[in-house]
Amino acid sequence: MAALDSTVVNVALPAIGKDLHAAVAGLQWLLSGYLVTLCALLLLGGSLGDLYGRLRLLRLGAVWFATASLLCALAPDLGALLAARALQGIGGALLVPGSLAIVQASFVEEDRSRAIGAWSGLGGIAAAIGPVVGGWLVQAASWRLIFVLNLPLALAVLVASRHLPEARDEDGAPAVDVAGAVLATLGLSSGTYALIEGSSASAWRAVALGAGALAIVALIGFVLVERRSAHPMLPLAVFSSRQFSAANVTTLAVYGALGAAFFLLAVDLQQVLGYTPADAGASLLPVTAILLALSASAGRLAARIGPRLPMTLGPLIVAAGLLLMRRIGPGAGYLTGVLPAVVVFGLGLALTVAPLTSAVLAAVDASRVGVASGVNNTAARLASLVAVALLPALAGLSGTAYLDPSRFSAGFHAAVTIAAGLCALGGLASFVGIRDAAGTGGGEVPARRFACPVDGPGPGRDSRI
Repeated sequence: MAALDSTVVNVALPAIGKDLHAAVAGLQWLLSGYLVTLCALLLLGGSLGDLYGRLRLLRLGAVWFATASLLCALAPDLGALLAARALQGIGGALLVPGSLAIVQASFVEEDRSRAIGAWSGLGGIAAAIGPVVGGWLVQAASWRLIFVLNLPLALAVLVASRHLPEARDEDGAPAVDVAGAVLATLGLSSGTYALIEGSSASAWRAVALGAGALAIVALIGFVLVERRSAHPMLPLAVFSSRQFSAANVTTLAVYGALGAAFFLLAVDLQQVLGYTPADAGASLLPVTAILLALSASAGRLAARIGPRLPMTLGPLIVAAGLLLMRRIGPGAGYLTGVLPAVVVFGLGLALTVAPLTSAVLAAVDASRVGVASGVNNTAARLASLVAVALLPALAGLSGTAYLDPSRFSAGFHAAVTIAAGLCALGGLASFVGIRDAAGTGGGEVPARRFACPVDGPGPGRDSRI
């Protein structure tokens, strides 16, 4: 539910914008409002589950998410929709770590990494099919149905959860890191406001600068609080691992580019090439198909040769796909313009995602694998948040630019060029920081061999952490 909603809105943005009279900044907030609360509270949601019960938080998150989705579907104007999207993010922050923690508690140690990998992989697939589902629903009836979709999904979660055991971390933190959660939320929301509104009318620029300064102070305060807290929601010690830090830098680069590309490409296909919402969503199906077909093979390759080469070449191939998107413009055909770019983009993602998950889990001690996965998921969503907030302004897309095909096309080309540069930096980070003998990089844990947790151990490999 949470992964699907991070992308299902993309293809509906033009329809929502026209119906609710939104400018580009309003469309950005439709994605960013959800991501702000999700990113800021994701790790806090894990702490609440440890303290009060993971199954209880999972059920609460499902009900909360469904209620917020219903509010989105019934929103009478843009302001109400943005508020409901922020509420959705809170529900997602309860759902995501709760589901992961239950997976951890339900599997024995030798099977746990595979289960967590499957959890991450299915979330990635859900995010990839979001534009397809969204496009079909928008064209078949209304953009409001993309939110109604969450109601039967939430009901399925509640019914299935009857078969799950309750679990708590008896050795975990006895209190919730409220100060860290408040500072993280304040910093992310203020920073996002500054990035989105800073390029708008001059009357608001002073307010945007003030919000940017507040964001810097809040995020510095967050780091200080986490360093001094006896029970931080973000244990900064995990970043002492060079491998873990490098993998998360790659995550920031690739998922930032991914978020920006899906945001702008779905709009470009409709506003510049004249695609229907369903056609725009279907045009991205090759990405989903390639991920389904090749992710397991990429995992086996990384198990044989190590994650460094796939995580270096994968982002570079994604960058090549983004550069090919510069050929998508007025009059471009699908087979000659859109399909080659989407295929290359998908190949790069398939080569990157599974080895990246494996490298993140392998970089920390077994007792911190849940924290590592939570940090990495937060990094992926934070990257999308920053990219969606920042790239349109850097590319000159503001106001009602999405209603002008020639202006939007030029801005889209500039944005994908910047995104390609980000991916190239991600590949460089992997080349410098990733080692095939996966360990913490700090000498705390002996080097061990790991297989891709999505599809299990490769030939001759030990699946145990």
